[in-house]
Amino acid sequence: MRRDGKLSAVLHVLLHMAETDGPVTSESLAVAMHTNPVVVRRVMSGLRQAGFVSSAKGHGGGWVLSCSPAAVTLGDIHNAVGSPALLAMGNRTESPGCVVEQAVNAALDGACQEAEALLLKRFNGITLADLSKDFHRRMTGGGFTHKDIEHAL
Repeated sequence: MRRDGKLSAVLHVLLHMAETDGPVTSESLAVAMHTNPVVVRRVMSGLRQAGFVSSAKGHGGGWVLSCSPAAVTLGDIHNAVGSPALLAMGNRTESPGCVVEQAVNAALDGACQEAEALLLKRFNGITLADLSKDFHRRMTGGGFTHKDIEHAL
């Protein structure tokens, strides 16, 4: 089963946007996310509705971060992009009347719900500013400059 990388990709883009002076186009964000600009606009729409980004049309327009990175958590971003599944594991549902399947699914459901709650709690304790601080630590510690980390933004 393929893992959902939407949250990771959005966080990646938001950190780049936080480091960029001025608007960033959907086209350049699509290059960084390895996707289509239409997909970027769809994802950014949820972030705009949550008040995390804003956009301007026309020449010189694009997306800008419109929130304080210290006030936005990974949990907030997760919710804004539609709360993608946190765990890739699912239950077998071929024989819903089978009591063995029911017992197994009940045990897995309980464990998965606990794991997701713990993960969301952790997400709610990490801000975009925390990610930015870690990014800067890694960039300077590795001898990189802002130019070195640009992905065509």
